[in-house]
Amino acid sequence: MPKHIICQELEPKPKLASEPSPARAAWSASLAYRKRGPWSCIEARIKTVRILVVDDHDIIRRGLRHLLTARQGWEVCGEAKTGREAIALAEQMKPEIVVMDISMPELNGLEAARRIHALLPKTAILILTLHFSDQLVRDIVEAGARAYILKSDTDRDLVSAVEALANHQTFFTPRAAEILLDGFNTKNSGVAARAFTRNRLTSREREIVQLLAEGKSSKEVAAALGISVKTAETHRANIMRKLEVHSVSEVVRYAVKNQIIDA
Repeated sequence: MPKHIICQELEPKPKLASEPSPARAAWSASLAYRKRGPWSCIEARIKTVRILVVDDHDIIRRGLRHLLTARQGWEVCGEAKTGREAIALAEQMKPEIVVMDISMPELNGLEAARRIHALLPKTAILILTLHFSDQLVRDIVEAGARAYILKSDTDRDLVSAVEALANHQTFFTPRAAEILLDGFNTKNSGVAARAFTRNRLTSREREIVQLLAEGKSSKEVAAALGISVKTAETHRANIMRKLEVHSVSEVVRYAVKNQIIDA
């Protein structure tokens, strides 16, 4: 048998199969690397992160876009002004990350976060807000958000927070992390959580609280949500019963206290 045939038979070949083996994958990658060159291989490792920016102020959205797109591989795939727009765009574009304010008209960031998380559980949500409170931190986590920073700390923390989310990690300020840890360790936290759950408003009721607090009548609430006036009035009555209030002004105070609307 000729020598060159012997050498050819002794040379290892990748195993052909319907599912490539690790050896075949490595061999293919090595061959592709030799064909493309080292720089192409480095460029291929840069992961594109698509980010949806949500804030009702144009100047803030522009600032966020500037900070985010300065990072190689990050792109802002869309912008929304309200929670409703955010849900629609998230469902359409399926971004890896949503950066969202809490205080927005029509539907606030917490409600939008809950619905986006339910629709797209793999999409990471970063809440960006002016507000800070123990209860707000817990509400943000409950809504499905995995990162929380204050607007005053945006220049310092935004890139780090988005980078953490892109790597499937969470990002909370030290104080927020301490609040969450204390909540798990508190002996009476289970009792408090059960009491909170019993009195909790539904997602639709929280949405109506915001509309009422913004000055909408039952007729306007019905038109905004595509429901009958009678259904809107039933929701309103249930809300007041659950909150143990007797006037819209008290509903407004509840909405301000719980950061559903700005004061």
